[in-house]
Amino acid sequence: MDSAKVKKLVSNNIVVVVLILLCIGFGIASDTFFSARNVSNILSQMCTNALLASGLTYAIILGGIDISVGSVAGVAGIIAAYAGLRFPNMGVPFAMLLLIVCGILTGVVCGLINGILIAYLDVIPMICTLSTMTALRGVAFIITGGQPVYGLPTSFAFLGASRIIPTAGMPNGAVPVVVIFTIIVVAIMHILLTRTVFGRHVFAVGSNRNVAHLSGIDVRKVTMLSHMLCSITAGLCGVVIASKLQNGQPNAGNGYEMFAIASTVLGGTSLSGGSGSVARAMFGCAVIAVIKTGMDLLQIYSYWQNVVIGVIIILAVVLDMAQKKGRD
Repeated sequence: MDSAKVKKLVSNNIVVVVLILLCIGFGIASDTFFSARNVSNILSQMCTNALLASGLTYAIILGGIDISVGSVAGVAGIIAAYAGLRFPNMGVPFAMLLLIVCGILTGVVCGLINGILIAYLDVIPMICTLSTMTALRGVAFIITGGQPVYGLPTSFAFLGASRIIPTAGMPNGAVPVVVIFTIIVVAIMHILLTRTVFGRHVFAVGSNRNVAHLSGIDVRKVTMLSHMLCSITAGLCGVVIASKLQNGQPNAGNGYEMFAIASTVLGGTSLSGGSGSVARAMFGCAVIAVIKTGMDLLQIYSYWQNVVIGVIIILAVVLDMAQKKGRD
């Protein structure tokens, strides 16, 4: 393989290269980084970000953005927690169903609001979702009075905190239930984007709205449905957080949108729209999770973690701009 092909391969898979280098670096710096327990923890920590990124990919492919996903997650978790209080003796299957339904319904309502404002009232996505982010966070504090929702049954925690498949080193289970749940949701979002007519319409609208409209695509409908999907995955993220904590926190999901945006852009989704991948966004999520876990193992202050994530976002945007200029 000549150098030009190698350069192109590395350029097209830069996030994978970065992930491998980070794993090697942290593996050398910490003896426990590649332990089964730590790998399981990394996968578990990836889940909330992966859920957000899987839906956010749709909004960014359209050439827009959705920074309300963290607040949607917070509201969904609170609604699920209040619903859980009404069924103190519920079993695990019912608890799982309750969480999923609450997450989806909250996402549908919030996504419908964003979708109508953006698609039918032509509100700029950044301004629209900034407004709904602020409003929804206020709603979360109004509903709870600023206090966590406690007293939930133990079955409520199964989705977010339980593990299955016990091993000798991990008798409580090696595989987090939330990882399986996240894989299913991400797979659905990936298939919907890559194997359906709707997915092709999302790419068409993101590439050129006018051409898509002239081709007979209902641009407004595609835009609204994409923002609904984005909010639905945010709602599912919120119920996962509530399940993991076994309570509803009014500030849950606060700031999570930045990690999701960073992961999505790192995965190659262009901020200018028209290209992106749910599957590749997962590599971006892995990079963020590895950095956070690795820095925790090395006992680096969380403040520095925020600095690193901020730098990653900037580099991802610069790389996206450079690739766009190269295509032009």
